[in-house]
Amino acid sequence: MIDAPLRRTSLYAEHVALGARFVPFAGWEMPVQYAGVVEEHRAVRGAAGIFDVSHMGELRLRGQYSKLVVDYLVTNDTKRLSDGQALYTCACNEQGMILDDLIVYRRAEDDWLVVCNGSNRAKMSAHFGQAAKDHCDFEDESERTALLALQGPRAFEVLARLGKEGQELSTLKSFHFRDATLAGVDCTVARTGYTGEDGVEIFCEWDDAPQIWRALIASGIPLGLRPAGLGARDTLRLEARLALYGNDIDESTQPFEAGLGWVVRLDKGDFVGKAALERARSLPPTRRLVGFEVVGRGIARHGYPLRDLGGREVGTCTSGSPGPTVGKNIGLGYLPPEMSQIGERFLVDCRGKNVDATVVPTPFYKRSRSGAKP
Repeated sequence: MIDAPLRRTSLYAEHVALGARFVPFAGWEMPVQYAGVVEEHRAVRGAAGIFDVSHMGELRLRGQYSKLVVDYLVTNDTKRLSDGQALYTCACNEQGMILDDLIVYRRAEDDWLVVCNGSNRAKMSAHFGQAAKDHCDFEDESERTALLALQGPRAFEVLARLGKEGQELSTLKSFHFRDATLAGVDCTVARTGYTGEDGVEIFCEWDDAPQIWRALIASGIPLGLRPAGLGARDTLRLEARLALYGNDIDESTQPFEAGLGWVVRLDKGDFVGKAALERARSLPPTRRLVGFEVVGRGIARHGYPLRDLGGREVGTCTSGSPGPTVGKNIGLGYLPPEMSQIGERFLVDCRGKNVDATVVPTPFYKRSRSGAKP
């Protein structure tokens, strides 16, 4: 069987010009780093970084019953959203296992945008498309939608240098969005992100992305902005304890054990997986996703076994790396409930070497909220 060729975003030439190194990711050839993961990570924490995340999926549902279809497919309560608001949620199967984690945007009562992970686009497009059949209009807009993420404490300074509309975006509240024209490009700007920093995500037409990318680079470089790749995106989200689908959550995971019970609203109307999640909520958990610090000499990586102090395998590391901001080797992993308390000691099997680790509070890093919009 011949593998399908990797796809490229409309910003591929921009990445090449900036000296990016590429890796395969979810069927795409994506930049993993430019100057280096640590430098890009620190730029986002200290100033700003810009990411190409056009591999993500964008699903649009419109029509009188679109709000009911969307609400039925997700665990959070979309009925509390107003126009121009977004929320984070999961979509589960009937067994209460996570099909994907999503952000849902209410453009209007009869107009909804759902952003899914690039690796799950085909699955989620089929899932939402099938549910929408005979109820509302459905369109997978991923092929013609580019998505940029501008993140960091100086992100809104970067936008302000683009003109009046850029300046006005600083009034956006967290998880709110609006349409705007930036650098001559019509786009939708949302105060959302995946780095633990303030910032925005910018949706635009596929072929318009290079124009706005170049404008943001030119505006931001004097302020310390750097282009950032998937490597920094991963270390940033890990420090902020943001789950990565395929690592920390998947179809063998239900939200409560993953620390995502806060996006499950069992008191709302019926939704896919509700009965299974009600049962799960009533039973003692068999495992919990915890944050930990490796205190011995070693770096935890995805898939490494976690062992009790007697050497017995009791869990699995789902994400791990050095944390450039916190200055420690950190990780996430599933442990039995009795070993999930803060301060609990255990071992990480780093390629046959058992290394000491300790359960610690998460997020590992939390930005200062001074000046942030609630």
